[in-house]
Amino acid sequence: MHYLAPTTTTVFHRIERLAAENAVVIFSVSSCCMCHAIKRLFCGMGVNPTVYELDQLQPDHLGKEMEKALMRLLGTTSPVPVVFVGGKLVGAMDRVMASHINGTLVPLLKEAVLPFKVLHFDNIHFEVYLLVEKNHVYPFFKLV
Repeated sequence: MHYLAPTTTTVFHRIERLAAENAVVIFSVSSCCMCHAIKRLFCGMGVNPTVYELDQLQPDHLGKEMEKALMRLLGTTSPVPVVFVGGKLVGAMDRVMASHINGTLVPLLKEAVLPFKVLHFDNIHFEVYLLVEKNHVYPFFKLV
């Protein structure tokens, strides 16, 4: 069986789709200390980001292709961490930290994730909201 490399466009579409599926998405590598710091930042704020560990994706070549695409998207030589909020690219570590320090990250989260998901259990429907107060984000549910 031969490996057929995905086109750059296909990989970009995959990244776009994954980024849009959840309120906060982080593309990461499990051994990267900067990735760990970004994940801790969001978790410390009460946000539970969806994390894609590129070095653990299967098949193996998929993570490498996504790393290359993220480097092209950012115009950098370091592909991770890359953060998307509300399906929009926030950026790498430097941009995320700058947004956090200058106070624009929490409003960005608030805008992107209220409401961010509708859940269905049997015949009961919930909207999941995030309440943002100061530097913390609290989830709550509302019956629909």
